[in-house]
Amino acid sequence: MGSLLAASGSASDFPLLNALIFVPAVGALVVALLPRSRPDLARPLGTLFAAIGGALALALAWQFDTAAVDTVGEGFQFVSQQPWIPALGISWHVGVDGISLWLVVLTSLVVPIVLAGVDPHHDPKPYTAWMLLLQAGSVGAFVALDLFLFFVMFEVVLVPMYLLIAGWGYEGRRYAATKFFIYTMAGSALLLVAIVATAVLGSPEGDITFSLQTLAEGPDGNGSLLGQNAARLCFVAFAIAFLVKVPVVPLHTWLPDAHTEAPTAGSVVLAAVLLKLGTYGLLRFGLYLFPEASDWAAPVLVTVGVVGVIWGAITAAMQRDLKRLVAYSSVAHMGFIVLGIFAFTATAIGGGVIQMVNHGISTGALFLLVGMLYERRHTRQIDELAGIQSAAPVYAGVFTLIMLSSVGVPGLNGFVGEFLILIGSFDTRPVWTIIAATGVILAALYLLWAYQRVFHGPPAAADRQTADLRRGELLTLAPFVIAVVALGVYPKPLLTATEPAAKCLVMHVTVHSSDEPSDPADPVLVFEKCEVRDGTGSASGSAGDSIGEHDEDGH
Repeated sequence: MGSLLAASGSASDFPLLNALIFVPAVGALVVALLPRSRPDLARPLGTLFAAIGGALALALAWQFDTAAVDTVGEGFQFVSQQPWIPALGISWHVGVDGISLWLVVLTSLVVPIVLAGVDPHHDPKPYTAWMLLLQAGSVGAFVALDLFLFFVMFEVVLVPMYLLIAGWGYEGRRYAATKFFIYTMAGSALLLVAIVATAVLGSPEGDITFSLQTLAEGPDGNGSLLGQNAARLCFVAFAIAFLVKVPVVPLHTWLPDAHTEAPTAGSVVLAAVLLKLGTYGLLRFGLYLFPEASDWAAPVLVTVGVVGVIWGAITAAMQRDLKRLVAYSSVAHMGFIVLGIFAFTATAIGGGVIQMVNHGISTGALFLLVGMLYERRHTRQIDELAGIQSAAPVYAGVFTLIMLSSVGVPGLNGFVGEFLILIGSFDTRPVWTIIAATGVILAALYLLWAYQRVFHGPPAAADRQTADLRRGELLTLAPFVIAVVALGVYPKPLLTATEPAAKCLVMHVTVHSSDEPSDPADPVLVFEKCEVRDGTGSASGSAGDSIGEHDEDGH
């Protein structure tokens, strides 16, 4: 560990990314070793370690150089690389770029918030240790630049979430935890096979490597050494593994059960962080490793994403359980992100990354609010709740704000990502974009209808006794409320980080994909160079925005 903490490729001598992984991991070990006679120390100590990770993540965002050239494969910052299993070409290789930066920050801030603000009710020591391990594994997955390291981190998060659902969930927790484990483990099995195949077939002869950059760019920088058929087969395996995690229809059935039966903190982290491993994987490993295969499979994946938008919204409107309604809304929102990724425009991909962050904030806050309501009323059935607004006006006001951000009301954070996805996708996938846009209307329908039934109308006797938000709950919700408003009014910090990275990823896909686009109606773009940003965020140089643009000759 000493050599890992001493290695850093950033301008700072302090290895921030390694610390972001090891601090919560060490915290989990420390909490696990606490004496049984002092369970009261578990949450405060765990929150301290998680909060240190949060502070480090904010330092990472502060030091991130948005003026750097975000060239795919060369735009990673705070890089740390050490040999791990040299005989197999496996290394501890981590780095961050504009695509992963804010996902790392989101992960490192959400976990300490829910650790501090949500009571597990029993067994705080193992609960806290699992939450810290979940934080460490998630951050590790977002910054891993070695395929084997990514797989290890991808699997590390599986066990804590399974145990959190099974140990601290509600009545159907064991069924939900088992279903979650089976689905995600099946996807992981495919992922492992695909990773090994990619490393064996895509490495330079006689020199196996699991380095993401080497496998994607090739030893001479001219692209992957994988043949077309091999790349397509590997991409399909990668895609299925990530689509299970997203999840998309019809691989989504584990999610509503997991969300509904998980403890409140588990639901928040599942929505805010774990689902993003799927969409992030599609971007980082799908598009970057397999650009031609991504273009080849894009029509199917766009279709799957849009079906998820409509299916998730319609199914959400039919739910009687408020928490299950929010769970199905995640299926719809994640479908938007899949559409943005495979629209192959910088605007849509950038919007997809921003939507990952904003969905984590809005939906995470919704799960917190539903959990707080359950603590008061011991039910989540919509037809058993009414008139909550009269008894708990502050709670109703916060719920209204978060609900509107999830709907995508302008001025709140949820609008930014969806707007960019729809605008960017319309250039290359106009029909599917129009269909997906109806999902925004459906989101307003099911969320406003649920709000009307729960918060308006004459309250029953039990509803009139509903306590309003307490000081500690307000403090827990405050970061989410601030983020919802701040990122809706001023999304520039997200945009300046994601935009150049998204443009260069689109360039990479275009340069290394086939000459013929996946849709005959979509023309092909010829790039000149990737965009470079100066310190003020203005652009010098340019890159074409999408695969759907023409060059000067109209080709």
